[in-house]
Amino acid sequence: MYYLNYGEIYTSTNGLVKTVRRGEGELEMNSAICNAIRSRMVIRFYYDGGIRVVEPHSHGISTDGHEVLRAYQIGGYSESGQHVGWKLISINKIYGIQPEGTTFVANRHGYEPNDNCMSTIHCAV
Repeated sequence: MYYLNYGEIYTSTNGLVKTVRRGEGELEMNSAICNAIRSRMVIRFYYDGGIRVVEPHSHGISTDGHEVLRAYQIGGYSESGQHVGWKLISINKIYGIQPEGTTFVANRHGYEPNDNCMSTIHCAV
């Protein structure tokens, strides 16, 4: 299981926790996020003031050059007050990604596989 924080990745295997610095572990972080996307795993994390629960659909580099996650938020906090709906989430503001223990079956209405907010897509459902 991965516990992801911007700047560090914590991996747990048989109760042992390994810390990987962001520069050294960027591929591991991308891999963990992409594994959640490919598995259609609902995830939770702390972001911009509260815990959010999302269905991750794609992960890549924004047109501004930042790592982002395109996800459909199904619950939790929202600074904008929109607790449900599509979000473009900056990876550098995410803390403590954890699996929620459930999966989602279908892509949400409005999902765009060729997201025009991303110049590069690392992975998608």
